[in-house]
Amino acid sequence: MVVKFDYQRSGQTVSHYLHVVLKAVLGMHTLFLVKPTPVPDDSTDPRWKWFKGCLGALDWTYIDLHVPACDKPRFRTRKGHISINVLGVCDGSMRFVYVLPGWEGSGMTIEYFFVHSYSSSLCVGNYYLGDNGYANSDGFLVPYRGYRYHLKEWGPSTQRPVNHQDHFNMRHTRARNVIERAFGVLKMRFGILRSVAYYPVKTQVRLIMACFLLHNFIRSMMPVNPYEVMLDVVSSDEDVDEVEPNNNIDGVESTPEWNLMREELSISMFNQFQSRS
Repeated sequence: MVVKFDYQRSGQTVSHYLHVVLKAVLGMHTLFLVKPTPVPDDSTDPRWKWFKGCLGALDWTYIDLHVPACDKPRFRTRKGHISINVLGVCDGSMRFVYVLPGWEGSGMTIEYFFVHSYSSSLCVGNYYLGDNGYANSDGFLVPYRGYRYHLKEWGPSTQRPVNHQDHFNMRHTRARNVIERAFGVLKMRFGILRSVAYYPVKTQVRLIMACFLLHNFIRSMMPVNPYEVMLDVVSSDEDVDEVEPNNNIDGVESTPEWNLMREELSISMFNQFQSRS
């Protein structure tokens, strides 16, 4: 509408070139989506050095859509929004390596697809950090259930970790927060993701994909991002990307091997923490 009225162009012309540009951006997805690099053994990054072989983190977010009235019940979330589920997987630099817009209902379907397709191609020893909606199994390292986890529970005035499960969860959430920050920066940069766009659903999904790709391009060209500073200011008062709690993924169970790996890793991390205290 801005282009149509400010530059006095017909709606047909604006629509035509929107789709031309959209097609061009999506056609460069192989250039814009990055290939994740595992955390090296000699990493000194305070967030990631504990997670050798980790490729990044994953989560899903809601983006509001405009859909026909007859379809609204299928797209309605538990909070009453008409939204689409988008699964995002990013590396430690907040660049997306995988994006999958879903449809109505919970995020379980698209996450299940990721677990059984993309994750199956991971090299042995590589994994992503996920929340408790995932099983602690091949390709996914998740926190302990029943212990403190979210960043708000690890503020300056909170109690220090008292056991290896607490300490592991603290390290895990500080690293996995990269995906929440990536979603926050993405939505702050592209206003179309914060409000409803009156396009057909298929076009809206393509616009969402284009925003993710352009985010990667900008991130690669501009490592120092002013939106991150804005995100820190906003985050001190409220959640930038408020998503509903994740559901468990049916059909995927924790494996003894990954539970043992997590236990050994968490004990080693806690022992180092205690030795420096």
